[in-house]
Amino acid sequence: MKSTAYLFFLLFIINSVTAQELLCTIEINTSQMQSQQTSNPEVTAELKSAITSFMNNTRWTNDIFAQEERIKCNLIFNVLESKNQNSFNGNVQFQVIRPIYGSDYETVVFQYVDRNFNISFAPEERQMVFNEQGYTSNLTSTLAFYAMVALASDYDSFSELGGDEFVQRAYNIVNLAANTGGPWVQGSDRRSKYWIIENLQNQQLLPYRKGFYTYHRIILDDFANNTSSKRGQVLTYLKGLQDIQILNQKAVLIDFFMDAKARELVNIFSEAPEAERKEAFNILSKMAPEKTELFRGLI
Repeated sequence: MKSTAYLFFLLFIINSVTAQELLCTIEINTSQMQSQQTSNPEVTAELKSAITSFMNNTRWTNDIFAQEERIKCNLIFNVLESKNQNSFNGNVQFQVIRPIYGSDYETVVFQYVDRNFNISFAPEERQMVFNEQGYTSNLTSTLAFYAMVALASDYDSFSELGGDEFVQRAYNIVNLAANTGGPWVQGSDRRSKYWIIENLQNQQLLPYRKGFYTYHRIILDDFANNTSSKRGQVLTYLKGLQDIQILNQKAVLIDFFMDAKARELVNIFSEAPEAERKEAFNILSKMAPEKTELFRGLI
């Protein structure tokens, strides 16, 4: 009797200190909707609750996560159009965040604006059941895709190509959804979900993913201990990314990297010697010319 009680107590302790993998903050913004349209606050609130539950309560892996180890994400859905209370069209800003070892600094590992977030949320679709072996709805497939990319990005940042499993699972989601067209197929916008998974699987971009581990685990996690040496390693990585970008004009992952890291890179080089700052500026302004004004702070 005592051993049974102890077992129940042990299981309670384990369940209380372990958690699902994602800690995703959800925001639904309807302020940009067309003036003649209105949204039903109750449906919007239910949608937010359903997305929050789907992202944070689904068990995505067999790994054990402590509460403080959950992967932080931000998902902001800007609703631009709602032709009826059960359909929503707009864009999503999705961001994945990682802590840096030995500091209170957090770095953005993935930042993406999904311009094709067009979903149905009819009453019969609100259970949000996801079947990884089949297509259920655009909403569940899109959210599951975000979850896999978040896991792939996080795992890649802690071990070289550590996110391979999640890249493959994201590919399966894209493949199953391909019959619906839109952002799931090759002919779509180069920043679409199709091109994200194409890049993650593309052998030409393996140096990006391998260097992604170096940038986060070897450089940022140890940056305070050898700042000068680490800045040199960052420059080496950026030169490699620049080479990839020249060879592959559809290397959209590098665009996303620059979106996530531009200000961080400026901070990294802001106290470097002048020659190094100028070198960083020349590389960064060529890689992301639209951010040149930000990079000018280096010269």
